[in-house]
Amino acid sequence: MPQFEGKRILVTGACGTVGTELVHQLLTDPGYAPEEVIGIDNNESDLFFLDQAYLNEPRARFFVADVRDRDELSRRMSGVDLVFHAAALKHVILSERSPDQAVQTNITGVQNVIAAATENGVGRVIFTSSDKAVNPTNVMGTSKLMGERLMTAANSSKRFDGPIFASTRFGNVLGSRGSVIPIFHNQIAAGGPVTLTDPDMTRFVMSIEDSVRLVLDSAALAQGGEVFITKMPVVRIADLATAMIRSLAPRYGFGPDAIETQVIGTKPGEKLYEELMSDEETRRSVELPRYFAVLPAFRGIYHDIPYDYPEVVTEEVTNPYVSAREPAESPDWIQGFLERNGLLGEPEEETARRYWPGDKEERN
Repeated sequence: MPQFEGKRILVTGACGTVGTELVHQLLTDPGYAPEEVIGIDNNESDLFFLDQAYLNEPRARFFVADVRDRDELSRRMSGVDLVFHAAALKHVILSERSPDQAVQTNITGVQNVIAAATENGVGRVIFTSSDKAVNPTNVMGTSKLMGERLMTAANSSKRFDGPIFASTRFGNVLGSRGSVIPIFHNQIAAGGPVTLTDPDMTRFVMSIEDSVRLVLDSAALAQGGEVFITKMPVVRIADLATAMIRSLAPRYGFGPDAIETQVIGTKPGEKLYEELMSDEETRRSVELPRYFAVLPAFRGIYHDIPYDYPEVVTEEVTNPYVSAREPAESPDWIQGFLERNGLLGEPEEETARRYWPGDKEERN
């Protein structure tokens, strides 16, 4: 993409699932050809190994930095053309336990990124948000919604001068750290049971490659203040478990029928379905061939931003994008998806069971 050629690009949260893949694609895809990719993260150990992976890549540089540290962000953004902000606290339960920490990273961190980018004249800043920002029921989702609104508001005062700020909104990135894939895998390897929160739970799903493609495409499409959403398939979590049991049980010496499932109930703040675009947002959205673009709510503030996109499907989006309203894929389709995306390999995470807050106190 010409938008990245010869550019200096900074990725926050470079050691996370999305950040690592962003760095990988930017440095290995000849179509991007950036001058330099700078990765920052506060995880020293993972950053060391990421640095080792690119020892022979002169365009890659990695630094220990925290998005809570505005001064350090400003130093690292000097001379940078484009920022992908992927650093976040993403786990629902841990954010519920430590809401003040979620605020400092997911809200104050966004403010710091905005301030540092503005001070340094960065061209574009793309924020990675979450489906949980839509009608949030938990701390993590609320903090991500605030992050989106801060990114949108950052465009209101620039008046054709300063960075373009926009957001991307993800569904479930299958195979990411802490996702359900390694949990189910380890449970199947142990002979079960596979724990389901609710058999009717549905989720939008995407591969890590699709999530990064959304981020990169958004950088090219953004006019300022939008939230970009990928069109993606829906799965029932019970069907995901079925597909994984079919694929993995024989590998560990079990018949698929021998692996039981156990319903353990939803965790605090967890929804039975996912919302990627609310009913209110449909009235200010534009449909593109592969994406939806949700425009700012207060258009009068952003009247000088044209919001012209190539290949517009329609400017009259009528239905909210909710997993419960979309047709779910079959277990056979899910099985193929997992195989195509290499998601059935040995998991790195030790997660034999899932415990929600309170479960630890109830165990003997």
